[in-house]
Formats: sequence, structure tokens, C-alpha cells
Amino acid sequence: MSEQDTSQQDKKNQKHKAAMEKQKAKVDARIEEASTERGVALLLTGNGKGKSSSAFGIVMRALGYGQKVGVVQFIKGQQLSGEEMYIKDHCPQVDFHQMGTGFTWNTQDRSGDIAAAEKTWAIAEPMLKDGSYDVVVLDELTYMLAYKYLDEDTVLNALKNRPVEQSVVVTGRGGGSALQDIMDTVSEVKEVKHAFKAGIKARQGVDL
Repeated sequence: MSEQDTSQQDKKNQKHKAAMEKQKAKVDARIEEASTERGVALLLTGNGKGKSSSAFGIVMRALGYGQKVGVVQFIKGQQLSGEEMYIKDHCPQVDFHQMGTGFTWNTQDRSGDIAAAEKTWAIAEPMLKDGSYDVVVLDELTYMLAYKYLDEDTVLNALKNRPVEQSVVVTGRGGGSALQDIMDTVSEVKEVKHAFKAGIKARQGVDL
């Protein structure tokens, strides 16, 4: 490397170092400002793939810290998923429940779906009152609100009034602005492409 090339490389390194120092200062300042210690409410929404997968990533993270976790899945349940099989086989400390009716477009039974939703909520609601749970995941709960299978005020009040140290993760498309308003973090997963639309079957370990 020539002397000129070395000089240019040194300038790039110095510029990069200065930019990273500035970025670190901003991050450190935000960390310093975050002084409130409590559980968080996280909504994973949007029409893209990965909402439930992200929620189960949080489950694994919580288990890494030895925390108590509850998982309640609305809608899903007719077809075994990789998450369900792994948790049942390897994570007996996770309280895992499923509504078990499958998707609403399969059942085509509104009355039956409402009854199933209410029965499943009767399992989820006590978790949101139990301070021994560090993390509660309510997978696909948004559909229960969108289809009006559950009373919105009842659900929102339970989410808002949960124990202060408890974190809750809600997944699913939609759910309404009132739900978004009470959540601390709202992340939207956007679909850019999806293999299914190209005729590619769902894949075990990735989709199931």
C-alpha cells in the first residue's frame, strides 16, 4: 500500500471513529435518560411474516434469565407448530395454552369461535393478574378484538392493569388504535415478498 493510500485509509478510520463516538454518546444519553423500571407492553403487528416468531424469541430470551413465562395462542392450534412441540418437550416451566380452533376461515362458526375465545381468555386474564409471571405472550390476540370475539374494554383494562413488573407481548394484524395507544412499543412487520404467493409451500422450521 502506497503512502498516499495509507493516508487516505487513516482519514477514513479517523472519520469512522469520530462518527461512532458521536453515535455512542447519543446512545449513552438515551440509556441515562431511561430511568423508569417496570414491565413493558409490546405489540407486534403488520401484514408481514415474523410476528409470532419474534414473540417466541422473547420467550427464549426470558427463559435465559430464568423468568416465568405464560403463552396463550388465540386462533392457532389445529396444526402442531415447531414452537409448540419444542416448548412442550423442553420447556415445562412455560405455561402454554392454545385456543385450538384453527383459523376463523376454517371454522366458519362465529358462535363457536366466540365461545372458544372467551374460554381461552379465561386462561389468559388470570395470567395478567398474577405477578409471578414475568412475561405473558398473547399470540394473535388482535384478531379477537378485530372480529369482536372479546370485549375490547375488558381486554384493554386487563393489559393496562397488569402487575407493574410484568411484561406482555401481543401479536397479530390490526387490533385497533385503542390497543396501540396503551402499548409501550409498537412494531409493524411489513410484507415485501412472501414465498407462499409464489406457490412455495410452508416449510417446517421456518413457517410451521
